Amino acid sequence: MSSSTNIWVLLGLGLAGVLLMTRRLKRAIKQDFGAFVERLELLPPPQPAPPKAPHPLTGLSFAVADIFDINGCVTGFGNPDWAKTHDPAARTSSVVSALVDGGATCVGKTVIDEMAYSINGENKHFGTPTNPAALERIPGGCSSGSAVAVASGLVDFSLGVDTIGGVRIPGGFCGILAFRPSHAAVSNIGVIPVSPSLDTVGLFAKDPSILRRVSHILLQLPYADHRQPRHMIIADDCFELLKIPKSRVTQVVIKSTEKLFGRQLLNHVNLGEYLASKISSLKQLQNGKKSGDSKAALLSLANAMRLLYKREFKNNHERWINSVKPVLDPSILADISSSLDDSDAHIEYCHYARNETRLALNALLKDDGIIVLPTVLGAPPKLNAKEISSEDYQSHTLCLSAIASMSGCCQVTIPIGYHEKCPVSVSFIARHGGDRFLLDTVQTMFASLQEQVDEVMKSKSSSSSISKEESAEIAKEKGNIAYKEKQWQKAVNLYTEAIKLSEKNATYYSNRAAAYLELGSYLQAEADCSAAISLDKKHIRVIRVQIHAMIIL
Repeated sequence: MSSSTNIWVLLGLGLAGVLLMTRRLKRAIKQDFGAFVERLELLPPPQPAPPKAPHPLTGLSFAVADIFDINGCVTGFGNPDWAKTHDPAARTSSVVSALVDGGATCVGKTVIDEMAYSINGENKHFGTPTNPAALERIPGGCSSGSAVAVASGLVDFSLGVDTIGGVRIPGGFCGILAFRPSHAAVSNIGVIPVSPSLDTVGLFAKDPSILRRVSHILLQLPYADHRQPRHMIIADDCFELLKIPKSRVTQVVIKSTEKLFGRQLLNHVNLGEYLASKISSLKQLQNGKKSGDSKAALLSLANAMRLLYKREFKNNHERWINSVKPVLDPSILADISSSLDDSDAHIEYCHYARNETRLALNALLKDDGIIVLPTVLGAPPKLNAKEISSEDYQSHTLCLSAIASMSGCCQVTIPIGYHEKCPVSVSFIARHGGDRFLLDTVQTMFASLQEQVDEVMKSKSSSSSISKEESAEIAKEKGNIAYKEKQWQKAVNLYTEAIKLSEKNATYYSNRAAAYLELGSYLQAEADCSAAISLDKKHIRVIRVQIHAMIIL
């Protein structure tokens, strides 16, 4: 290799370190990913003297959506005009106080969709929080900032509000655990109401043990032994709504269930048909769909949820909107003034449907059953995509979230890897009041589910006749995911696998060099830089462009 090329290699190596530091500085400037609207600190009480046990949440940090009251702070509700026209809270929300008393430190308030009236995660006043798992895509809402705070590692857990999916959907889009407890199981004192028939305080975490510990504080659950499920019920018709291969999700759950509990636990159900047979009020809410259509019941249930949501939101906030005339997203104004039939008689049928749905699901699940269904339709939509506002996207997404919202059952969103660079999730639902059982099941199965993600991916790769180049690309993509998750050694191993399959691809060497830099393995990084340049001279041009960009900056 010529001396000039060696100079470029060394410059490239040095520049890579500078660029990494620049990225770190940029993250420091925007270290909250746009998640927070206010920083604060609520410290836990002193630890009890021995031999008493320390507080159960000692050492954990958390954030809350800007819909929870904190003494002395204005609860902004995602809208500046709301903050201007409301006084600071006179007391802290009971759930926030319980968590602080339990040993956790509250570090701030997070962005919420405007007046919590969306599932998208966008807020034109405060900006859309950046989805750490898919930077060019929406984080989901309404509790977008709380999801992003956990997904980016800024806090150990966070609180949001789930009415029509406001915790479960951003959990799915950001690739983290999200828990909607049974309706009315957690106190909502000191939380701005959106739709009281549907509102539930929800929780985000990455670690299932943290999810369980925090949930036990919120639910005020005493200690009890773990319980295992006796029925894992796959909602086949719900998986037909997926826009990614359904086997990518179902096989992970099926294989994990077989490994942990045995195949005999697995059952299948057409949930739409089951609900149609049990909920007589849905016939009044068919929304023009044929009663024989298995999707009709789910759409009707989602429609009933939307009607309740709109009516109760208007009951709570329409007077303020009309008197203050705030700067409000036009889509909110359009929706609450839309011509959907929200007559008293129709709303009464919605309440009937809500009660009947709970009875139907409790009968199906009993005390030891879990319904398995998708959390969302697939990848989070891209930022500013037309899809976000389309009726097809909204109605089909809400088909999935309406099941727990309308029944009041508890649900957990569980991340299960990535598909085409976007997070994939699955949801478990247990009967109303089965929160402890659901949390036990999630903790028992979580590690196995993650193992089965790799197994399913390996199985698909080996069963299909793909070239070495395609296999190398798969390994590279897995390496990119590991790199994004800061698993540097795993990234090196995966890039090495890609190189073994395709030795002439300069990108694989470049990517591995970046991972080696993070590990502090500078000689290996330099060797990979040299290999990349020897394979493809355009890498020299890329380095020159980067240097030019750095000079401008």
